[in-house]
Amino acid sequence: MGNLQINTTQNVNLNYKIVSLGERIVAFLIDGFILYLYAILVNLIGDMIGYIYKDGWTQRGLVALIFLPAMGYSLFMHSLFNGRTVGKMLLKMRVVRFDGTPVHWSNYLVRWMLRLVDIWLFVGSIGILSILFTERRQRLGDAAAGTVVISTKNKTKVSHTILEDVTDDYEPTFTNVTMLTDKDIRLIKETFLIAKKSNDYKTLTALRVKVDSILDTKSNLYDLQYIDTVLKDYNYYTQKI
Repeated sequence: MGNLQINTTQNVNLNYKIVSLGERIVAFLIDGFILYLYAILVNLIGDMIGYIYKDGWTQRGLVALIFLPAMGYSLFMHSLFNGRTVGKMLLKMRVVRFDGTPVHWSNYLVRWMLRLVDIWLFVGSIGILSILFTERRQRLGDAAAGTVVISTKNKTKVSHTILEDVTDDYEPTFTNVTMLTDKDIRLIKETFLIAKKSNDYKTLTALRVKVDSILDTKSNLYDLQYIDTVLKDYNYYTQKI
């Protein structure tokens, strides 16, 4: 299975490509190289600590304390950067829940804990075999956490769905846009984008007249601005529900 379909809270199906084993290995190596550089830095700091503290146990304890964040690198990065590490960012991939619900920090914790079995305990063989032979290309940590790693390179764009970018301080104009359905809005948006791209003002006017007849807004806005406002207003109200 090379694709994953996720249903959003607005009942819009977004199709994502599940990343291959090779891509995951490359991302892992990038993160590993970052940790390698961090280890070199910690080693240099350890040398400097040696000039301050002559006791060997104190030196080792401080060095271990400084290196501790590296142990939780995967957990911290995924939690802080919405399912991504540096390697995943560079390769444009992220961890998501395959059922479309938001990923909780506990999901990242489960993935991180099972890295011991997937990666470290058997030199990565368990994780590789699991990715190769599971439908969603999940390692054991993914299967246990209900997550999957997807590519964000060619994901469905907002312009291809009913979704619109609406800021938190947005003030809607038409309060009765909720009379429309998701299907209506999708059709309106598709027609609007096609007409706008081809400068088809006749279609824009016809679309505006049709929408206005349903909503009975009697607005003085220009056709393009009117349809754009209807789309944003609909998203504003449905996102607040």
